[in-house]
Amino acid sequence: MNPAANELTAPLGLGPVRVPRFGRATAVAANRVATCLAALAGAAFLAAAIYGDTHGGRPSVRTPIVAEAPAEPAKASRKVASQIASQDGPSAGADPSRRDAVTVETESGVSVVRPDGTSAPGSIVVRVPDAEPARANPDADPRLLEKGRSGALPRLGPGGLRPLDAYARPVGELPGGAKPVGRIAIVIGGLGISVTATEDAVSRLPAPVTLAFAPYGEDLPRLAGRARANGHEIMLQIPMEPFDYPDSDPGPHTLLSAAKPAENIDHLHWSMGRFTGYVGLMNYMGAKVTSDERALAPLLREAGQRGLGVLDDGSSSRSLVTAVAGATPAARADLVLDAVPRADMIDKALARLETIAASGRIATATASALPVTMDRIARWSEGLAARRILLVPVSAALTQAQASREVPSR
Repeated sequence: MNPAANELTAPLGLGPVRVPRFGRATAVAANRVATCLAALAGAAFLAAAIYGDTHGGRPSVRTPIVAEAPAEPAKASRKVASQIASQDGPSAGADPSRRDAVTVETESGVSVVRPDGTSAPGSIVVRVPDAEPARANPDADPRLLEKGRSGALPRLGPGGLRPLDAYARPVGELPGGAKPVGRIAIVIGGLGISVTATEDAVSRLPAPVTLAFAPYGEDLPRLAGRARANGHEIMLQIPMEPFDYPDSDPGPHTLLSAAKPAENIDHLHWSMGRFTGYVGLMNYMGAKVTSDERALAPLLREAGQRGLGVLDDGSSSRSLVTAVAGATPAARADLVLDAVPRADMIDKALARLETIAASGRIATATASALPVTMDRIARWSEGLAARRILLVPVSAALTQAQASREVPSR
């Protein structure tokens, strides 16, 4: 054998290592035996893992789990309604299901610590706040509708029931029944044209804020119904001629100052038939019509005869709405919140509105559905309760204005 061909078995400077033939065979056999033994050991371990001790010899404990029936509710929680005792405490012959405060606390297991070591009172007063804000039925009352050429029109119902009263949102109260130092009504107009802006107003603004819909849009009945279902009062905006008409055009079926009363009433009915459930009307533009008594008076009379209120949006200083309303419930907004659509100016207008409300009457404002406007109103409304300001629906302002104009009979 060439030494160079077997360098791995030839130590440095030495010749190749020769392994006897008998020794080589013995080593091969020993390796095979060791391999077989290792295989048997592995199989034994695997069998033990499957059929024997699954914990591999580690200590283990088995604990049985028994399902138990749920504990019986506390007696006090089952009888809350029956545990309101009289002011003088339990008396002989009283309903045995009634309990005084001491009994309720004892049975419930609750420890109550009172100042000066006083004991439980003889009676319990439980205040249950409203779980949700007041919500209205999104469907109109069929008794308050009549068929018109352009759709269902509002009308007086049985016994003279007015839509103004039937669709009015109840006036709420401050937390704890605190007396408000001022009341404010806000109307957001221009809704129904943009679905996104309308849905944003419905979901973001407090429920007492009234929402006014223009008679344009493809899904007005659904949007108006959703607003009512979320607790908002709704109004219908009527497109009326502004001074710069037709450069500023409110849209189709605009009421014009030069039109005959019958023509304007026909256009008014078209707008009225677009959806239902509103408490009243509000102008959409219309500075020229609202300043023209001849054109305005028939419209206000028609609204009043149908049981609706009318709100002047406050955008024109020349408006005659409240002056010629007569028996029709009518009011004028004190200011337009976003006449200057900037956050700081809207905040100033809201502060001014609180000052007006301190006079004792309902302060009323209108605004458009701009994102900045809705954002500022939503933020402002969060601190009203702390300032004892009550937000009310516009129907309350219309009713108050009507009562203030009426002369008591002698």
